[in-house]
Amino acid sequence: MTPAIVCRGLKKHFGDVKAVDGLDLEVASGECFGLLGPNGAGKTTTIEILEGLTPPDAGEVVILGRRWGSHERELRERLGISLQESRLTEKLTVAETLVLFRSFYARGRDPEQLMADMSLEEKRDARVGKLSGGQRQRLAVACALAGDPELLFLDEPTTGLDPQSRLQLWERIAAYKEAGRSVLLTTHYMEEAERLCDRVAVVDHGRIIAQGTPAELIAGLKAPHIIEFSTEPRVEDDFLATIPGIGERRQRDGRWLLAAASLAQAVPALLSALDGAGAKLLSLSTHRSTLEDVFIALTGRELRDE
Repeated sequence: MTPAIVCRGLKKHFGDVKAVDGLDLEVASGECFGLLGPNGAGKTTTIEILEGLTPPDAGEVVILGRRWGSHERELRERLGISLQESRLTEKLTVAETLVLFRSFYARGRDPEQLMADMSLEEKRDARVGKLSGGQRQRLAVACALAGDPELLFLDEPTTGLDPQSRLQLWERIAAYKEAGRSVLLTTHYMEEAERLCDRVAVVDHGRIIAQGTPAELIAGLKAPHIIEFSTEPRVEDDFLATIPGIGERRQRDGRWLLAAASLAQAVPALLSALDGAGAKLLSLSTHRSTLEDVFIALTGRELRDE
């Protein structure tokens, strides 16, 4: 089948800033693909180029087998786009907004069904300016689905949403993908990427530095567990380096995070070493490695660094 997205050697510079720097990407038909990275990594610029909103300085872009510049009208009919911040007309009601967006397409979804799908029926006659942040975000995605698109672009669709709104939106995105449609999603929420995406790419400084399924990237760490703890007084890195079973070490908010291949080996060794050093353990927890741990291992930066 024709890939949903193919781009090669994509570049976009803003003065001396290399927002996108030779990026290659292919998204299969029917796939939910995630672009991961902190603010400033180049995710939004990349997705705006693929959407036809920003021209690249160099590179090739093919969307659904078509190219911007020669198939603009056809592509606009086949794509759905939800920007990082959608500014809808605040005086219109929810129903009026969806009717308006549906009118932009030769074919599309029933506005009433879109409201039902996005749990907006009770807000049918409410003006957009009176909606909560979560309701506005669900309306923005509903507008992106108004043309019944083959490919859906979602740029950080759940940023700032409460947990319930985020879960509702995840369910709709999953249902859209299960219908055989394609999704390109940018996010810095790792749970979102692990739950929704078939494959993900880690973007840093305008380049893809790793890609694969979430499970493949996490397995590549070769340290499936993270031990997180704090002590009084705080222990130093040189001390931790001597403990058997401990791998990569980093600090966050006054706590140590240690990578470990085996908790059964690393935790007893850590506790014994702390006891021998006279350090009082204030907190200790463990979790399986996540995509956030993958990103930090690759770049040395937190996913949510500004």
